[in-house]
Amino acid sequence: MKIWEDEKQCYIRAAIEKNTPEEKEALKKRLDAIDWSLLEHIERKETINERGVFAPLEAVEIDEIRAREAEFREIGIQTIKDGKVGAVLLAGGQGTRLGLDKPKGTLNIGINRELYLFEQLMHNLMDVTNEADAYVPLYIMTSNINYNDTKSFFEEHAYFGYPKDFVIFFVQEMVPACDHEGRVYMESLTEVAMSPNGNGGWFGSMVKAGLLDDIHARGVEWLNVFAVDNCLQRIADPLFIGATIAYGRESGAKVVRKAAPDEKVGVLCTEDGKPSIAEYYEMTEEMATARKANGDLLYGFGVILNYLFSEKKLEEIADAHMPIHVVEKKVPYMDMDGNYVKPETINGYKFETLVLDMVHMMNDCLPYEVDREREFAPIKNLHGVDSLDSARELMKGCGIEL
Repeated sequence: MKIWEDEKQCYIRAAIEKNTPEEKEALKKRLDAIDWSLLEHIERKETINERGVFAPLEAVEIDEIRAREAEFREIGIQTIKDGKVGAVLLAGGQGTRLGLDKPKGTLNIGINRELYLFEQLMHNLMDVTNEADAYVPLYIMTSNINYNDTKSFFEEHAYFGYPKDFVIFFVQEMVPACDHEGRVYMESLTEVAMSPNGNGGWFGSMVKAGLLDDIHARGVEWLNVFAVDNCLQRIADPLFIGATIAYGRESGAKVVRKAAPDEKVGVLCTEDGKPSIAEYYEMTEEMATARKANGDLLYGFGVILNYLFSEKKLEEIADAHMPIHVVEKKVPYMDMDGNYVKPETINGYKFETLVLDMVHMMNDCLPYEVDREREFAPIKNLHGVDSLDSARELMKGCGIEL
C-alpha cells in the first residue's frame, strides 16, 4: 500500500487533496522515495534506549602520550603521507543560538580582526598537513538548508588556502517526522516535514551521496570525524592516529578529564564488554562519584565528538544498519486546513541515529586524553558556559591572535 492510500495518514491525504494534478504527481514521487519502514520503530522506541552493563575503560593518558610522542607522531605522519587519512566535518547546523541566521561555521570568532569558525578549523587542519607535507581530503557534511551557503562561503574565501580538490561537500540524509500516532507531518502542500538523521548518520549520508568511490579512489583507510563548534580541536592529529594504530584498535575517541563528577558530558566506557558512551543523565550518582585508588574518577573521561574510525569497519556497520532512536521533539507542520503551525510544546517524533551507537558497534575503541585547555573550546552559546566568550579566552591562552 502506498503511504497516501493509508487512511491514517491524514496530513499527507489533506495536502494531496489540495494539490493541482501536477503537484500531486510530484509529491507522490517524493513520497515514493522515502523509506517508510522508519515508522515501525515507534513501537520499539522504549527498547532501543535500554542500556547494558557499564564498566570503566582505561584511557591513554597525557603522560603516556608525551612519553611515546615520537613513536605515535612517526606512525601518524606516515599514515597521512600515504594518503590513508580523511577528515569529516559535521557542519549541518545553523548559528541560531548565536544570533546568526547562517551556517554556524560562518560565525566571526575574532575580536580585532575577522576570523571565522570555518577558517580557524582549516588553520588547525593545515597545521597538520604542513607538517606532513601532504593534504588530507576534507568531507564537509551540510544540511539541505545550509549546503549552498556553506559551499559559497568556502568559494568566496578561496577555501582558506586549502586546495579545493581536497574539499568535498555533501548533504546529510533527511528523514520524515510524525505525530505521536505515527501520522507523518507535512511542511507545506508539496513538502513532507523532514529532519536530519542524527549525528550517527554521517557515514550513511556519505554512502548515499556516492562518496565511497571517492574514498576508495583516494585510498582512505581512516576517517577522523569532528563537530564544527569546537574551534580548538586538532584535526587529523598525527599523535591520535599514531596511538590508535600503535594500540591495534579500529577506532579512537578524543576525551578530556571531567572537570567535576556531575559535568554534563558523555563518558567513554564499556557496555556489555564493548566500547560505548554513557550519557551524563544515564549515570547513577555512584558511577559518577566512584574513584580509583589514586583519587581519579573511575568514569573520568568525557567525549568531545572527535573520533577516528577504520573506514573498512564503517562500511561493515553501514551494511548492518544502525539503531534508530525515536526522539520526542517540537515539529513545525502544516495542519489539515493548510495553516503553518509552530508548536510551543512537544508534538511528535523525529528519527535519529547516534554516534554513540557507532562507537558501540566497534570491537574496540582507544580513549585518547587531550588537554581541554588546548583542544576543547565548544561554542554553543554567545555567553556563559561553552560560549563564544569562553572559547575566545581559551584561544587567547593558546596564543591565537583574535
